[in-house]
Amino acid sequence: LNKNKITKILNENNYNNEDSIIILRTFIAKAKKILKLAIKLEENKNINKTINSSKPPIFWKDKEIVKVQLKKWEPKKIKKLINKINDVELKIKKNYNNSILIVTNFILEASLSEASN
Repeated sequence: LNKNKITKILNENNYNNEDSIIILRTFIAKAKKILKLAIKLEENKNINKTINSSKPPIFWKDKEIVKVQLKKWEPKKIKKLINKINDVELKIKKNYNNSILIVTNFILEASLSEASN
């Protein structure tokens, strides 16, 4: 994803403060799932076997996306991302009125830093 596409997606939706926690919780759940798969991939070295053995099963339409994510993200980077998400959640809880701005900034920063790697 590029910055313009991400910005467009963020601007197309009308988020409220409650949505910011839901967004972060969704990110963390997905990051933890990818982390489990990445660890399993390091063990068995077979991306198809890893994806097919996932519990719960990965929806067939998502398998290619998961493959790309597993190729891009190693467990160490995923753990770092999970820590950042937790830090953002704490920041939101301390500054609830700006929660959408905080989440939006986090998403843009994370996507830009990943794009530059």
